[in-house]
Amino acid sequence: MANWCSNTVVFEGKPETITAIQELFQSMKEKEEKTEEGQLPEFISKNNGGYFFNIYWNEGDEGQFQYETKWSPNIEVIQKIAEHYEVNFTQDYEEMGNLIYGRATFYDKLLTDIYLEDEDFEQYGFDEETDTYHFEGEIYESDYEILETLLERKIKNQQP
Repeated sequence: MANWCSNTVVFEGKPETITAIQELFQSMKEKEEKTEEGQLPEFISKNNGGYFFNIYWNEGDEGQFQYETKWSPNIEVIQKIAEHYEVNFTQDYEEMGNLIYGRATFYDKLLTDIYLEDEDFEQYGFDEETDTYHFEGEIYESDYEILETLLERKIKNQQP
């Protein structure tokens, strides 16, 4: 059984292009609901994996989609969609069973993927007795805010 990687992608481009991407995702969502199988756009080879599962979006969120993939993010597939439609994207992903947490961006045809590594995860701890996380002298109910802080720092440190 696969671990599910949660993905959120936001495409940026001309309004008519974003509408076309919205239609693509709507089509994949409908096909998945009928077939109960993961989906890929028709212009992408089925050999590489990266299938979309459980696609959804919030009403009014044009060009922003949430979905799941098996084990890891499908950054290469998202990049091919972006290249096909000539748009940019930001993809946030996480699969905490295997300590996968990161953000991929594609701007001006340049892909950047920044993610947390083992030493990043070692910067905070979990207290089983109190069911809380400890990070830099603070106590947190969830590790979400800690992970966001660590990722934002890493992104900031890698900018020129």
